[in-house]
Amino acid sequence: MFFSSQGYSKIETYRQISEEIIAIAQRLHRKNMLAAADGNISCRVDKDGVLITPSGKAKACMHPEDMALINLDGRILEGKPSSEKLMHLEIYRQCPEAKAVIHAHPPTAIAWSIAQPDFAFLPSHALSEVILSCGDIPFVPYARPGTQAMGDNLRNFLPQYRALILSRHGALTWGESLEEAWKGMERIEHSAEILWKAHTLGGLTFLPDEEIAALRAIRQRIGDQLL
Repeated sequence: MFFSSQGYSKIETYRQISEEIIAIAQRLHRKNMLAAADGNISCRVDKDGVLITPSGKAKACMHPEDMALINLDGRILEGKPSSEKLMHLEIYRQCPEAKAVIHAHPPTAIAWSIAQPDFAFLPSHALSEVILSCGDIPFVPYARPGTQAMGDNLRNFLPQYRALILSRHGALTWGESLEEAWKGMERIEHSAEILWKAHTLGGLTFLPDEEIAALRAIRQRIGDQLL
């Protein structure tokens, strides 16, 4: 039975959240941000419980019964969770407002981290929408997938940043809902693609300093959520 250790009402809640996770995984796949068994999505379901996508399963072909359930200490309660669960758990521990985490492999964003390994941020000062929607998108130093080092590398960026590029690996977003985390992931790849096209068409140009300051002031008034 699906999440057999839980009561009926929790089973129904978990199934509903699982279906939301699957819908977002399918969106990511259609946008070419997931391939095969890549990526993982999680959602905090109560004070200590986290639903997370399974290890080794193609994310475009999941069913609610495939989801795993873990607690914030990493103990597996149901299923076979993603091997990258430590990265998700680090976010939930460091960011009390986090309710959902998405890790995907957006091609253009990853390509920037390979081609420009010295970049600390995606060039937000070239594109107003990056500043307005998420402030900045930093590059997190590379760590071997599935290791605690991935979570450790995130600490310097949390809770300030909700949209991050994992160098030579992928991207990571978190939010107060699955929808917010999804919007952040779409924003990362869309912005990375615009900047790549500008770079190939003749090079990046940047907004004036006073305009950047004005945009950052607007962003501060908007708040922390990804748009």
